[in-house]
Amino acid sequence: MTAPLRGAITALVTPFKSDGSVDEAALAALVDWQIAEGIHGLVPVGSTGEAVTLSLPERERVVRVVAEAAKGRVPVIAGAGSNDTAAAIEASKLLGKAGATHLLHVSPMYNKPPQRGIVAHFTAVADASPLPVVLYNVPGRTGSNMTAETTLKLAEHANICAVKEASGNTGQIDAILRGRPEGFGVLSGDDGLTLAVMAAGGDGVISVISNAVPKLCAQLTDALAKSDLATASLIHHRLAPLVDAAFIESNPIPIKAGLAMMGKVKNVLRLPLVAMDAKHEARMSAALRIAGVTL
Repeated sequence: MTAPLRGAITALVTPFKSDGSVDEAALAALVDWQIAEGIHGLVPVGSTGEAVTLSLPERERVVRVVAEAAKGRVPVIAGAGSNDTAAAIEASKLLGKAGATHLLHVSPMYNKPPQRGIVAHFTAVADASPLPVVLYNVPGRTGSNMTAETTLKLAEHANICAVKEASGNTGQIDAILRGRPEGFGVLSGDDGLTLAVMAAGGDGVISVISNAVPKLCAQLTDALAKSDLATASLIHHRLAPLVDAAFIESNPIPIKAGLAMMGKVKNVLRLPLVAMDAKHEARMSAALRIAGVTL
């Protein structure tokens, strides 16, 4: 059985060169630094990784670079989602051969299936997937919510191991925590709710801000796993300005700007995303400094 997913897991940005091509050297260096800083897992080619503007061969290559750099030290949870079930299955099979340990699948966006359609989609994907599947509920991007009832129904599938819950609905997350079967992981999909979700019994977070502060995010989840709420609260408040700054514009615009300030990546995104408005730079740099980053 695959080990449970726990702790701080970084939703990795995809570094690009000035010409817009994937910067494999910067990506490998970012992975190595993340692991050295104590991060518990990595999610390449998700929303933060601008997967929707990467071709499937590019996604496969990014996952392969991340897996090769990780060298088995942490789980690699590749974003394989699509609102086309057949395409999601195709991506699962390809990325499953690229070195990932798990696959992250978002609830179908745009076509907005009813709950029974969401169940049918994930069941078909999980049946065909070569790796354990992590569900991803993010209504702000998909246009529809995956209910707690639907998540718990899918949690019974032998090849579905966890959910990344980014609905922001703590009542819904609590319902999943109360009803989940043994071994089914619940990960916060919102940095600002890591403390609340883990204090209620959740297992960790798939984080945006850990791109820039992996050590502090890992320390936060480690403290929560030990029920050390005093330490966790101190870290939570220290990270709060960065959580706010990281979402002042659409993710991953601000966190990529922050990483560029740190010299980790170039501040290059693929259209329709554009670089962060210059008026937010002071806020981002101040938030990074509060979190202990030297610029």
